[in-house]
Amino acid sequence: MKNKVIITVAPTGNVPTKEMNPYLPVTPQEIVDQIYECWQEGAAVAHIHARDKDGKPTSDVNVYREILRLLAEKKDCNIITQLSTGGRAGNTYTERGQMLCLEPEMASLSTGSSNFPTKANLNDPDTIAYLAGEMKKYGVKPEIEVFDTAMLANALQLVKKQALDWPLQINLVLGVPGSQPATIDQLYFLYKNLPEGVTWTVSAIGKDQVALSTMSLALGGSVRVGLEDNIFYSKGVLATNTGLVKRIKNIAQAMGREIATPDEAREILGLRK
Repeated sequence: MKNKVIITVAPTGNVPTKEMNPYLPVTPQEIVDQIYECWQEGAAVAHIHARDKDGKPTSDVNVYREILRLLAEKKDCNIITQLSTGGRAGNTYTERGQMLCLEPEMASLSTGSSNFPTKANLNDPDTIAYLAGEMKKYGVKPEIEVFDTAMLANALQLVKKQALDWPLQINLVLGVPGSQPATIDQLYFLYKNLPEGVTWTVSAIGKDQVALSTMSLALGGSVRVGLEDNIFYSKGVLATNTGLVKRIKNIAQAMGREIATPDEAREILGLRK
């Protein structure tokens, strides 16, 4: 399994709009249809954000329930579901974690605060403890979202306190304005500080997505792509989620990496059976 790469698709996110990219899925049906298409192209994990009827980010459990219901109707699709608990879609930690009762296989967990372009990405100790506790309660594996270097160290401290289970799945997020930069030096620094035994993915935001995703592949890591992270395929050319998945799949295969199926990804990530 060491040569297997897990491709995660993040089709929607909180920031992009249809005005920015008309291919962005925002309704539950659009999101599910594009997840299905990306699964057919090799995506093993779907990192899912929800939008309300006005297209705005939401943590509403009922919207997430509808997304999961529609995805379950795709009987042949066994993609791993990873729900977002990010702060842009909810103010309180109970609001942000309300969808965890749906028992997705995974959910995102930021282990510290950082900055976004126009606001703080607040994840205080009480918020982290609550979300981590809810994930344990419902058997959901956290993906640790590392927007800044301290979040990696804090995640390891939470393991020592038994707030998080070992081994960790870590997503190194680079290129969010106000947080760590999308540079080769920063990615290599984080890589060198990853403890043995974790699984890890790279999410590079914007124009550096291809370069840093390729570096992740070269270092033995996995990758996340999708319109959440990059609305352009190339300069001035709008992307689609399937196009971004196809491209990274082709790059990985050209580098001699094998694409993990969802079941292989479950084994790699240690997900519940």
